[in-house]
Amino acid sequence: MSAGSATAPGATLGVLGGGQLGRMFVHAAQRLGYRCVVLDPDPDSPAGRVAERHLHADYLDEPALDTLASAASAVTTEFENVPALALRRLAERVPVAPGASAVATCQDRALEKALFQRCGVPCAPHAVIDGESALAAAPDALLPGILKTAQLGYDGKGQRSVDDRDQLADAWRQLGAVRCVLERRLDLAFEISVVLARGIGGALVSYPPFRNLHRDGILAVTQWPATQIDGARTSAADAAARAIAQALDYVGVLCVEFFVDRQGTLYANEMAPRPHNSGHCTIDACDVSQFEWQVRTMARLPLPAPRVHSNAVMLNLLGDLWRDGVAPDWHDVLALPGAHLHLYGKLQARPGRKMGHLTLTAASATAADALAREAAQRLGLPAW
Repeated sequence: MSAGSATAPGATLGVLGGGQLGRMFVHAAQRLGYRCVVLDPDPDSPAGRVAERHLHADYLDEPALDTLASAASAVTTEFENVPALALRRLAERVPVAPGASAVATCQDRALEKALFQRCGVPCAPHAVIDGESALAAAPDALLPGILKTAQLGYDGKGQRSVDDRDQLADAWRQLGAVRCVLERRLDLAFEISVVLARGIGGALVSYPPFRNLHRDGILAVTQWPATQIDGARTSAADAAARAIAQALDYVGVLCVEFFVDRQGTLYANEMAPRPHNSGHCTIDACDVSQFEWQVRTMARLPLPAPRVHSNAVMLNLLGDLWRDGVAPDWHDVLALPGAHLHLYGKLQARPGRKMGHLTLTAASATAADALAREAAQRLGLPAW
């Protein structure tokens, strides 16, 4: 993506992917006066239904990619597993952010960890398992550990917990004997994420860290700003995320997730080349959301430092809440002060499917947490 003048409102911006992240991107772009075209194979995708134009096609459909390149002034992606080949084809004709090489790195855990190490960012001790010999040579010091597929793993998918070498061998074969990464299991205190935006000229802005609680590998609760992490570790996480973005020559919104162990040591876990579930708090608790940042980086607009005006807790709303296919009664939840409900327009609820999120904002972290706990109780969500 080359430098140039700003793309003024009224132009069309393109996005590969029609899920909820694409939908929120479209809303942010439209508020700034842009039109949107979405390419997604789902004929009824959440983003496609709110965009001005929906190209119903596979991500590698060449005529559809050509149409997208002709229609859009710039193109982004809303999920990390879009084929890098599609981004490379688009980049021949239209600015693309983030670029194919950065997305390809984010798609591969082994490449990610190699990047972290080149940037001097600590990550969990690990080894790449890409065959029988690598399996046999895996160090005993990595056990007990977590075996993860190198590619196409998200929300806890493609992962197995292993305690010994027999379990490791069984897990690798259960995962299809594909290329994997074995990570030593850490004694974790909590997990955080840093979301940043980097423009084409190198301008870089970031939010304070988010604290995240996962259940069954899926983000369940985010607290923001993360009062549990001190200033030194906040600065270290921010500096690490910025170093990674600089090394990638990244353009767009990037999330870097970190583990914090019980000794307070930070370890980079993984990154996402897009807005992140944890960053949804920014819609209601900050003067500029991560989705507006995504628009600004594509359109070469200024990236002023964000101003956080509220404390927030975000609750992920999965399809499990739609009992027997019936949506929850939102009345009692929306009676709470500072309750912001975001539903993604998905027509079919399934267990584990992200259907929406609820953000509770307040003047203090304690008050936001209390509101979120009350909302969780009213919805029948587990406490934390």
